[in-house]
Amino acid sequence: MAARSYREALATFSWDALWRRFDGDRRRLNIAHECVDRHAGRGPALRLQFADGRREEHDFDALIAWSSRFAHFLEREGIERGDRVAIMLEPSLAFYGALFGAMKRGAIAVPLFTLFGPDGVALRLDDCRPRMLLVERDATTWQASFPHVRVLAIDRDLAGRLERLPVAYEPSTAADDLAVFQYTSGTTRALPEAVRHTHRSVVTLMIAALYGVGLEAGDRYFCPSSPAWGHGLWHGTIAPLALGLAVGAYSGRFDAGRLFDALDTFGIDNIAAAPTVYRLLRDSGLAARHPFRPRKLSYTGEPMDSNTFAWIERTWGLRPCGMYGSTEVGVIIADYPGFADYEVRPGALGKAVPGWDVAIVDGEGRPLPPGQTGEIAVRRKDGWFFVKDRGLVDADGYFHHAGRSDDVIISAGWTMSAVEIEDTLLKHPDVREAAVVGVADEQRGLVAKAFIVSQRRGSDFAREIQEFVKTRLSQHEYPRLVEYVDALPRTPAGKVDRRTLRDRSTAPSVCPRPG
Repeated sequence: MAARSYREALATFSWDALWRRFDGDRRRLNIAHECVDRHAGRGPALRLQFADGRREEHDFDALIAWSSRFAHFLEREGIERGDRVAIMLEPSLAFYGALFGAMKRGAIAVPLFTLFGPDGVALRLDDCRPRMLLVERDATTWQASFPHVRVLAIDRDLAGRLERLPVAYEPSTAADDLAVFQYTSGTTRALPEAVRHTHRSVVTLMIAALYGVGLEAGDRYFCPSSPAWGHGLWHGTIAPLALGLAVGAYSGRFDAGRLFDALDTFGIDNIAAAPTVYRLLRDSGLAARHPFRPRKLSYTGEPMDSNTFAWIERTWGLRPCGMYGSTEVGVIIADYPGFADYEVRPGALGKAVPGWDVAIVDGEGRPLPPGQTGEIAVRRKDGWFFVKDRGLVDADGYFHHAGRSDDVIISAGWTMSAVEIEDTLLKHPDVREAAVVGVADEQRGLVAKAFIVSQRRGSDFAREIQEFVKTRLSQHEYPRLVEYVDALPRTPAGKVDRRTLRDRSTAPSVCPRPG
C-alpha cells in the first residue's frame, strides 16, 4: 500500500519499494506489459470525452487486444526493435493501442501533436527518423509530403487487417531499452530534439504518480492534457495505467462545458491539468451548475496565478496542489494531494519529493541558505542538474518559483520577477490574461513589458494598470511598456510562448512609455 501521510512517505520511501510495484525488474521490463497486459480483467482502462459530445469507455481487455494486434502488425510489416513509430492521433482506443503496441513490439513510440502542420511534423520526423507514421486520415496527402516514411491512416482497411491478428503478444525488452521519444512543447523556431525515455522510466514516474498527482486505488482520474506532451503522456496516461487505474482523457478542441460534462458523467474525483485549463473553467462561469467535487486536484507546467488558486479553493473547498520538475528528470517537487498532514501553501511550488536531493544553488553549484534566490537544481550522479528555473527555499522547506532563468529581468540593477508582475496584473478586474517579458532598453538594460488581453485599451488604461502594480508590488517592479493583444501566443501544451513575445517585442508598443 502507498503511504498516505507526508511523514510516512518520507520515512518509508525506497527505490526498491517502487520496483516491487512492477512485474519486471532492473534487467527486464516493458512499459506496455506494466500498464496494460498485467491488468487483464480489471475493468475500465480508458474514459474518453470527445469534443463533439461523444463519450467512450474501454476496458483493459480491449486495450490489451488492440495493442497486441498492433504489435503483431508491426512485426509482420518489418518494424524491428528500436525502430521508431510516430503516432499522430487524438486520444482514442487507436491512439493508446498504437502507443502500447509499439512498445510491446520493442519499437519506440513517438507521440506527435495532431495540430502540427507539415513543417512542424517535418522537423520532428527529420529528428527521429520513424519507419511508420499513423494519422487520423488523409494518408495519401501526408505520404506525398513524407515519401521516405510509410504513412497509414486509422481506417477500415487497417481495422480489418488488425482483426485477423492474435489478441496476445509477449513483449521482451530490457529495462534500459528505449521506449518513447517525447518532444517538448516549445515552438518550432528552435529545431526540436526528442527526449529519449527507456522502459525503466515507468518506475521513476511513480514518484509523480504518488506524490504529485496523489493516485491511489479507487481514484476516478482525469487529465485533459494532450498525450502528445509530457503531462498528458506520463501523468495522464502511463501513471494511472501502471497503477491499474483508468485514463480519463479529452479528445479534440477544448470546451469547458464538455469537460465539466465528462467530470460529472465519469464521476471524477481526482483531476490534473495545466493552470490554463483551470482558468478556462473559471472564466466559463459553469462550475456552479455541475456536481463535480474533486477530492484531489493538481496542476503543473507553469505557476498558477493567485486569483485562480483562490477561485478553486472557494469553489471546491480544497487547495490546488502543484508539482514541479523537468522532462529529463521527472517530478522533483510536489504538494502531495490527499496527504492529510501536508499543508499546501499558496504561492509555493511544494516540497522536495522522496528519492531526490533538491536545492537552490548559485551559478557554481554551491547550495544557498533559505531565503536566497538561485537556480533550482537536483543532484544526480555527475553533480547538480540545473532545471533552468530560479527560485528559493524558505525555512520550512517549501520551494518558491522565481521565473525561468532566462526570464529574470534585471533593470537598472534591480532584479524583478516576471511571475510576480504577471500575478499582480491578473488581480486587476479588467485584465483577462497577462504575460511579462524583459526587453532591451538603452538606459536600464532591460525593462518589463506586459502583453495584456482586455476589453479596455489605450494609454489611460496602461497608466492605470502600471499604478495598480506599483501600489501592490513595488514602485520599481512594474511594466514600463504595455502592449494589448487579442490573445497570448501559446505552445501546443498551453504554456505562454515567451519566445514569440520576445521576438515581437522588437516592434514598438501600442502605448507610450509612462514614467
